[in-house]
Amino acid sequence: MTPFSRVRLRTAAAVSVAATSCTLLSAVGATPAAAAAVTCKTNYFTRTYYANTTFAGTPKKTDCDNAMDQNWGSGAPVSGLPKDNFAVRYSVTRDFGSGGPFTLAASALDGVRVYLDGVRKIDIWKNGSATVSKSVNLTVPSGKHTLRVDYVNWTGSAAVKFGYAPRTSKTYDKVEPRTPTGVKVVHDTASGKVKMTYPASVEMDLAGYRIYRRLAGTTTYTLVASGAATSYTGLNPEPGKTYYYEVRAVDKAGNVSTGSADVPVVSPLMTTPTGLAATGTDTGITVTWKPVAGATRYLLNRSGSGAATTVSVTGTSFSDTTVARSAQWQYRVAAVDGAGRTSAYTPATSTAASAHRTVAAPHSLTAVPAASSVTLSWLRATTDGSVSGYHVYRSTALPVDTKAAPVADVVASTLLADGSRRFTWTDDYPVGDTTYHYVVKAFDSTGKESAAAANVTATTLHEDLTPPAPVTGLAAEATDYGVELRWKIDTEPDIARQRVLIGELVTDEEEGTSVCYAVSSAYVGPTVTSYRDVRLPDGEERCYFIDVQDTSGNHSMSDPEANPVVTVTERDLTPTVETPEGTPVTLTADDGAAGGVRLAWQPVTGAAGYTVERWNPEAGAYEEISAAGTPYTGLSFTDAEAAAGTTHFYRVAALYADGTASVPGTAWVVLEPAA
Repeated sequence: MTPFSRVRLRTAAAVSVAATSCTLLSAVGATPAAAAAVTCKTNYFTRTYYANTTFAGTPKKTDCDNAMDQNWGSGAPVSGLPKDNFAVRYSVTRDFGSGGPFTLAASALDGVRVYLDGVRKIDIWKNGSATVSKSVNLTVPSGKHTLRVDYVNWTGSAAVKFGYAPRTSKTYDKVEPRTPTGVKVVHDTASGKVKMTYPASVEMDLAGYRIYRRLAGTTTYTLVASGAATSYTGLNPEPGKTYYYEVRAVDKAGNVSTGSADVPVVSPLMTTPTGLAATGTDTGITVTWKPVAGATRYLLNRSGSGAATTVSVTGTSFSDTTVARSAQWQYRVAAVDGAGRTSAYTPATSTAASAHRTVAAPHSLTAVPAASSVTLSWLRATTDGSVSGYHVYRSTALPVDTKAAPVADVVASTLLADGSRRFTWTDDYPVGDTTYHYVVKAFDSTGKESAAAANVTATTLHEDLTPPAPVTGLAAEATDYGVELRWKIDTEPDIARQRVLIGELVTDEEEGTSVCYAVSSAYVGPTVTSYRDVRLPDGEERCYFIDVQDTSGNHSMSDPEANPVVTVTERDLTPTVETPEGTPVTLTADDGAAGGVRLAWQPVTGAAGYTVERWNPEAGAYEEISAAGTPYTGLSFTDAEAAAGTTHFYRVAALYADGTASVPGTAWVVLEPAA
């Protein structure tokens, strides 16, 4: 009902409010022109006002009304009309659906006539002072029909009311509702359910709808829902099978329409995902699989070193970042639809679904260049996983190709105090003045590599190929304690060390030349200019030469002709008195901790004591230094009187109870002079 109902409208403002019940193409409150067009909502009345009782001429106004129930009293219904002798015409064309029994009811002050498709059904057409009413029962055919109501007020108060409604009693209504059309049925992936929609029925006596379903290949329908809604959501009983849906309209008399055209729909059967694969990465394990039609999520079961767990995943991949390095994990996956229906899991025997997180990349990688080498160093932490070793890759250009064979496999390391390990490798391939790039990757027992450590770059130093100058002034002096060497050396800044080589002269009789063959050596510092070769002075001929080495690995001996060699004949301090063989005494001699010489020997069976003798080169004889005439009963003896800076020779013999003595054991010791 519009705001005009039972309200006497006298002002233009009130008329403006009334116009909100329909859409006007002319200004509200103004008298419309003859050509003014009005479009009313579906099933609304189009209302026209006339300033006469014969509906002649151009209407004074046209508007819309959703229900006829007006009481204008004794005033004019709208501006521009008289309060008496005016007419109002109502007209609506609507779809009556399947039609059927209806009641038309009208009342008015003064006259009212009702037409159905131009045929008069109610006729109350006279001037009066009392309200007159009439109703009529009739059958409206199916489809669209036009209702027209003519109202006239001759004099006095003006009022009109009209309504039409279906007769819903089973006694009268035997007409089925119109069959629903426009039915749509789809499978909704998000919910896993069937969604069905259909347009609202135009039946005025509609009570609701019934939704039926049948399995493809059968003729039996099952009622799955009923109600006034124009949609349905539910589950197909068995995924993977086709079901047909139809809707039937029901009116208030209980009449049921025939079913709509059946619409098929299939809810996908949740199949086990395929293509499951697990790949170990630096950050964890990445699991992937192929999508399953109709699935809204997946259940991923993981089992390994810890308790098995299951996670819900909406996509077709999962990154498991909680696993420890090198720990093996197994994965299984199942598909789930929007209704929660789950497929079977992938088999537990799939090797493709098992993986371990890779070992960690090396830490703190450094590169230290030299002239013809680069030394790499890095660390391995205790949490890096089961590292078997490291691959080293080298290139003179970036990026470093880690698909090629590595230049080194490094496994040796040094254990540090915090439990980590330091790895060091020296690359001897490089040449000087060249830039090299290195990448190091850890690998495990399966050969799988880690991510790469950060690239390190090193430029080798300028390559020094010039050997250092040889020493000069090399001289050798024989002494009572060996040989003293002295020389001069060039003060080059890159001298690293010197090697003193001690040899024997070998003479080629045919060519008449001698060569010094080194039999031993000793290293001294870069600035040292002397060396003491402590040895037994037994008159042998010795030769010496010095190899000077620099920090680039060059040697002065690279030019042997320029390197001086010195020869010397040792002094011969050995005793001139020979000692027979076959002694039972095992004698040792060394310089004592507090000075002098300490002698020691093993006990001799049957010995009552011992005699200790020292060679006196001036006397040319051994002299007893233990208590003369009294057997010495100890097994060691200290010669505190032994002078430094010479070589001493000793004899110890066992004394027996019968007064005899054994063959003596001998030993010698060199006492260097004080510094």
